Amino acid sequence: MSDLTLMLIKITFLGVLWLFVIMAVGVIRTDLLGPVSSKSKRKKRAEPRRAPAAPKAPRGRRNEPRSLVVTQGPLTGTTLNLSSQPIVIGRAKDATLVINDDYASGRHARIFSDNGQWVVEDLGSTNGTYLGQQRLTRPQPITVGQPIRIGKTVLELRK
Repeated sequence: MSDLTLMLIKITFLGVLWLFVIMAVGVIRTDLLGPVSSKSKRKKRAEPRRAPAAPKAPRGRRNEPRSLVVTQGPLTGTTLNLSSQPIVIGRAKDATLVINDDYASGRHARIFSDNGQWVVEDLGSTNGTYLGQQRLTRPQPITVGQPIRIGKTVLELRK
């Protein structure tokens, strides 16, 4: 093998190694901070870093859910009152519901109200968010008692 061929192999190997390192850092950053798009960058500047304490659930119609309850996992029994503010679920410290689960991303999913209907959205998590047995690929409306699974944690809306 000539010296030139050996040098080209070394440079190619070094380039592939650096590409792997850069991709790994990108995946870790996305897992910890969530995906960043140009639209969300503008949105983040306008929003405060920490959401204020959620007000009590509004009194509405009888069939509307009023709370989000953890039914399985390490936080079983934890209850969050639903309000107009979205609930962000994940391992990040700024999440509304912080779950310490190896299968959860930093900002894993969010639950929000859209025109009087509650919706769950996966935020680009690695392991996915499941509504019943179905993995979410887009925001989906949820009903009372329908299980939402994030890693080992299962949540549901309650009246």
